[in-house]
Amino acid sequence: SSFIVFFEASIQCRTAGFLDCHPFPHLLIRNFIQGDSFTENLQRELLDLNFHEKSNDLYKFNQSDDLKKRKEPHITGLRAALFGLFRSWLGEVLGVELEPIVDVSCAKYQYTDVLLCHDDELEGRRVAFILYLVPPWESSDGGTLDLFSTDDHFQPHSVVKSLVPSWNTLILFEVSPISFHQVAEVLSEDKCRLSLSGWFHGPSLERPPRHIEPPLPRSPHLPRDETLLLEWLNPLYLDVDYQSQVQQEFEDSSEIQLKNFLKEEKFKEVSEALRLTDVQWTKQGPPNRRCYEVASLESFPQCVSACWELLCSEAFFLLLSNFTGLRLHYLSPSDEDEEEEKDQEDEEEGEATGSSGDTPSPSTPVCVGELRRWAHGDYTLLHDGDASKAEYALDLLLPLSCPDWQTEFGGFTSYIANEEDEELLMVYPEENSLALVYRDKETLKFVKHINHRSSTLPIGDSCRRAVYDFSFVYYE
Repeated sequence: SSFIVFFEASIQCRTAGFLDCHPFPHLLIRNFIQGDSFTENLQRELLDLNFHEKSNDLYKFNQSDDLKKRKEPHITGLRAALFGLFRSWLGEVLGVELEPIVDVSCAKYQYTDVLLCHDDELEGRRVAFILYLVPPWESSDGGTLDLFSTDDHFQPHSVVKSLVPSWNTLILFEVSPISFHQVAEVLSEDKCRLSLSGWFHGPSLERPPRHIEPPLPRSPHLPRDETLLLEWLNPLYLDVDYQSQVQQEFEDSSEIQLKNFLKEEKFKEVSEALRLTDVQWTKQGPPNRRCYEVASLESFPQCVSACWELLCSEAFFLLLSNFTGLRLHYLSPSDEDEEEEKDQEDEEEGEATGSSGDTPSPSTPVCVGELRRWAHGDYTLLHDGDASKAEYALDLLLPLSCPDWQTEFGGFTSYIANEEDEELLMVYPEENSLALVYRDKETLKFVKHINHRSSTLPIGDSCRRAVYDFSFVYYE
């Protein structure tokens, strides 16, 4: 590609340049700025800037404002060099006209900060650059620039190369359909990963159609009666009057947490079975969407299968209807009943007068579920296609094996309004607390990256500290 020609030209100009085309073309130039004095003064000016904490599904770090209008001499000098002669030369070797847009900012990554898998795609971005101004850095400090391989659908697969930041080193790569990368979580508690980064803008590369994932199969309830509820649930939640209180609270806020939901002995039995038995777990991806493990239904221990059946059962669908007022069972009352009764009266009247017409059959409530395992480094991300597929649904979460979980570990489920950063609701893992959340077509959700602080918890019998949850979605 033209970018490889550019890399080769760069290497001819700088013996310190290092070119690699795996997994996508990137160029590393050490000692990019000549003169230690300029680089040290540049670092000092950058550290004196005001930084703002940035945190969402994809990242957590501190960032400066855009540097295009800063007046500090060394920031001004580097900006002029990058977006002046360097940009002109870069455009010549690429054979494209790069626009004189200044797009550069400064980022500070400290302990547990991270930028997860993404491709930098945004209209107009052509070449990405990063200049590191870091203290002596080791791979054990985290904060590496990880490059991903891609599959046949142009989706990221796995990290195949990790670049350790080093002082006064510039990295360049062309923004492309396969330029998936991440900043690994910073694991050092006393080092700051300082960098300047931005993009040169120009005509975007042609991109293939977006890969569309097949939806998870949805199932109607299992024919199980209320005996299952009596066996598993805290009797408080089977009390009709208490169910009415729950429904009132849920209808006021569209969410509720039901503590001590399962009988204590049942909850302990399921938690121990997951921790001690040989359940088959499969890593879920791709990493630009999710990273966690899902249990194979066929490998469930007996008590875990019974709990799964509980959450899929007809009796539980009806119980959820009583908790929420949603139409998750044909016996559940709803605001539409009067309208349906009127329609039925009209239909009967029509039959009496000899008219006829097709009556649509009522839709069947369905659900889709997973038994998930979470540990350090796991997450889910929002995706460009999520908003178009959003629909009305009831989310259920039942966490297990998280008695000492703390909010600063991450791992919470965050609900946000479409195209908004402000969080509407955060649901934290809480032992044996059933969370119910109703979301509309404008509400999206993600699970926040679980950071290194979670590793301070005791490991126990597992190779790593794990949290489990049953995650179900119910549709009216």
